[in-house]
Amino acid sequence: MEKQQNILVTQDLTIGYTSKNEVTTIAKNINITLQSGMLVALVGGNGIGKSTLLRTLTGIQKPVSGSVLLNQKSISHFKRNELSQQLSVVLTEKLPPSNLSVFELVALGRQPYTNWIGSLSNEDSEKIKQAMLLTQIEHLAEKKHYEISDGQLQKVLIARALAQDTPLIILDEPTTHLDLQHKVSLFKLLKKLTVETQKCILFSTHDVDLAIQLSDEMILMTPEFLAQETPCNHIEKGNFSRLFEDDSIVFDPEKGKFIVT
Repeated sequence: MEKQQNILVTQDLTIGYTSKNEVTTIAKNINITLQSGMLVALVGGNGIGKSTLLRTLTGIQKPVSGSVLLNQKSISHFKRNELSQQLSVVLTEKLPPSNLSVFELVALGRQPYTNWIGSLSNEDSEKIKQAMLLTQIEHLAEKKHYEISDGQLQKVLIARALAQDTPLIILDEPTTHLDLQHKVSLFKLLKKLTVETQKCILFSTHDVDLAIQLSDEMILMTPEFLAQETPCNHIEKGNFSRLFEDDSIVFDPEKGKFIVT
């Protein structure tokens, strides 16, 4: 088994935002470590700050205090092009109107490496082909991106991130708008990719039960605490029972899932 490497580490991170010189803190004392070859789920209630945390980890938003280190270098010290060779992001936003084919959309992942004309080298083409093979979307290559289903489009966006060839991929709510079958299929794909590529994949999700079954580690966010553990350790420590402030939703440690009482 390959030795795991620390890709991203936070040190006493405080996240939030500043408006009119007033700081609103969302969470503090965040110390997490993301390692190669790991599938890590970020879970928590609505409005808890998962998206703010992801935006801070990706350098889109500045920390209130503390640091985010990507391959031992502060994320704020990366030039934009350097950062896009270390980190790829898949957001839930709708794609802007365009006539791009699936192949062309995946090829956009090579932008950090192509010359200013944007022509693809043999290496670029190989990375695009590999990304499409890994996500099993080769048969969609010629289709326009608006001609495919939401589940297929999600795979295309993941293929684009794979073509970008970064050690870390961060996805914000990748299973939104998918039915259960496609959710399970996407979770399994992410798990397979971490094993086969040794990249680290961090994703936020509301599908806690699925995340417990398929993630290597989970980051739990509640108003009181943030903890990173394996699903088994979270169960042993009773962390899941602190996830929702609702007496009718109870975590059953025996079954390893939530039940409605």
